Amino acid sequence: MNMFGKSAKSNSGSTSSPAPSHHGDQKIRSAQIDTIIGKGTTIDGDLRFSGGLHVEGVIKGNLAADGDNATLILSEHGHIQGEVRVPSMVLNGAIDGDVFAGGKVELFEKARICGDVYYNLLEMAVGAEVNGKLVRQKPESGKFAPPPALSAPASDSE
Repeated sequence: MNMFGKSAKSNSGSTSSPAPSHHGDQKIRSAQIDTIIGKGTTIDGDLRFSGGLHVEGVIKGNLAADGDNATLILSEHGHIQGEVRVPSMVLNGAIDGDVFAGGKVELFEKARICGDVYYNLLEMAVGAEVNGKLVRQKPESGKFAPPPALSAPASDSE
């Protein structure tokens, strides 16, 4: 696999999945990837990105995407410890924190989320795990709604 994802198509002549257990890997290879956080890499702090982000390492902080076309791909060995705000994501790793996605969330068989998931569309494979609430939100011009705790507090005196 080329670090920049440019020669991935030239190395494989077939678009079919090599085996049913590699379905998530094929999806990861076919998505456009602008940034890779490799295995053995740990980022300690918040991270903002645009385009496609492929995480195989560890992020200890909140993750947010700029733009409506950004996609997070979290591989089987990837781990995020913090809040995630992205338009769409493909997950086969672990997230310890709430997830906010204005578009589609795809959870493959080794996906683990310890937190609430706010989504518009959800696809979940057998074996995926969510330890928290699943909250469907209607799309509002492609933006993701703020979490309930960050909304303006309602006044009880009115």
